[in-house]
Amino acid sequence: MIVEYIRYRIADQERRAEFEKAYVTAAKQLDRAPQCLGYELSHGLEEPERYILRIEWTSVTDHEQGFRGGPHFPSFLAAVRPYIGDIEEMKHYARTSVVSAAAGDTTGGQTP
Repeated sequence: MIVEYIRYRIADQERRAEFEKAYVTAAKQLDRAPQCLGYELSHGLEEPERYILRIEWTSVTDHEQGFRGGPHFPSFLAAVRPYIGDIEEMKHYARTSVVSAAAGDTTGGQTP
């Protein structure tokens, strides 16, 4: 698994509302894509013009060739195309062994 981070900066408040609606639409295509393992869109609190989209992919190749070459990408791209110019970073990352202990905790912090 790899993680893609896409950082957006959308200055206009009205465009931010439209951006979030666009990702509701685009997310439907991510849900349908077998290459996508999960995603989340986060909105900056201190800097409300900032967003980070985190997408987990099965691999870089599956993302770049499978998803982008597959049937779900055209609709995904159509939804987010107006915001491509707002991208500040779009990169793939590999997870390291440094992970929160709570990430693997299925007991809700309770001792079984």
